[in-house]
Amino acid sequence: MVEMVYENFIRVPENWKRSGRAETERRWDSLLFVACLILSCAEIVNGGITSSYVRDADFSLDMPLDSDVFRVPPGYNAPQQVHITQGDHEGKGVIVSWVTQDEPGSKTVLYWAENGGLKKLAEGSIETYKYYNYTSGYIHHCTIEDLEFDTKYYYEVGIGNTTRQFWFLTPPKPGPDVPYTFGLIGDLGQTSDSNRTLTHYELNPAKGQTLLFVGDLSYANDYPFHDNRRWDTWGRFVERVAAYQPWIWTAGNHEIDFAPEIGESKPFKPYTHRYHVPYIASGSTSPLWYSIKRASTYIIVMSSYSAYGKYTPQYRWLKNELPKVNRTETPWLIVLMHSPMYNSYVNHYMEGETMRVMYEPWFVENKVDIVFAGHVHAYERSYRISNIAYRIVAGPCTPTRDESAPIYITIGDGGNLEGLATNMTEPQPSYTAFREASFGHGILDIKNRTHAYFSWYRNQDGYPVEADSLWLQNRFWNPFKASSVAAI
Repeated sequence: MVEMVYENFIRVPENWKRSGRAETERRWDSLLFVACLILSCAEIVNGGITSSYVRDADFSLDMPLDSDVFRVPPGYNAPQQVHITQGDHEGKGVIVSWVTQDEPGSKTVLYWAENGGLKKLAEGSIETYKYYNYTSGYIHHCTIEDLEFDTKYYYEVGIGNTTRQFWFLTPPKPGPDVPYTFGLIGDLGQTSDSNRTLTHYELNPAKGQTLLFVGDLSYANDYPFHDNRRWDTWGRFVERVAAYQPWIWTAGNHEIDFAPEIGESKPFKPYTHRYHVPYIASGSTSPLWYSIKRASTYIIVMSSYSAYGKYTPQYRWLKNELPKVNRTETPWLIVLMHSPMYNSYVNHYMEGETMRVMYEPWFVENKVDIVFAGHVHAYERSYRISNIAYRIVAGPCTPTRDESAPIYITIGDGGNLEGLATNMTEPQPSYTAFREASFGHGILDIKNRTHAYFSWYRNQDGYPVEADSLWLQNRFWNPFKASSVAAI
């Protein structure tokens, strides 16, 4: 009976058919054994796959403050917490940020192209802030402008014996068939699991060129009195990557730092002082929502924790921004936010619903390709679905397959001290293609105007091992074709 079923649904090699029955049965036993091994890693349900991968049950533990990853650079007033992000809308600018602890020091950046040319100076600004009983170091921000596309630059910060040197690559000029690779991390924190995530990303052979960060950075607000020293340790922790490739920042709930009980009533105070973004270049009035172009991709960053209702500044900005996207120049349209619009985990279930109701019709109308979010400390990928084709009085209101809609990916699995979100809603919703509560990171590899490849990597696997992956077809250039699962 089993043999009959397999022969009807699996193409049986001709040499199997010519073998004796005992040999054929032995081969089928081997095939069934392999199939059982594959299926043991995932539970297939109506909605897709819920991974049953068995992970370490230990809680995420903070790394000790004397860990090497938190080490202060040697030398008096040495620049620390160095990080870069895109400094304009097109990709020809870079914002270099760093902190000096003892005194302001120099606010200039020395930079030069690898292929020669004069060394140049760019002058920045210095700011400080106070939060409860904490006073920050001297926070430097310097924008380098008018760089050449697709060029390696070296840059130096600091003065005298404590000068530190780094480098970065500018992106290719925006164009429809420009390949480019993005990393995806969210909800990172500063635990041993956070360190594994960052190391896994560093050593991934897929080699992300720019990191898209979907919010929740240091988790300083989880410590007594929103201990802002944890912003400093986190900045030193991520420097090993963030000083060499741009991190595109999204604000999460752990960046709000609203604490009137200790006299702190200005939301996002530490975050906005420490992490500058090129929001003015995209016509935004706030650093919490903005857009950039990078290679063949147009990236829109939204704020889940700022006003987004009708006629608010964020609403008006996005309404004007979406029609500006030229899909013949930047065919891939990606949205970053912190709170997911679709989420089948118990943690934060339906929290993104009001934002979904407000903006999902725009995402479908403008054929957004992917919406990346964090917040939920797990991984989840949806099908292309929408929930806009119904009226409340008409009855059912469940998401349906919609090939003009985005794929929604939650990647809030960076490794923070709050641990994993292991409780899921059951049965698995029909809109969910894959979900797993493990720490990890993602890679989005843009191939050309029509195709991209997304892969997700769990920390426990080898560096090149994909735990989930997907070929994507661009919604603008392939409007009627479905995406296909590349691997499970």
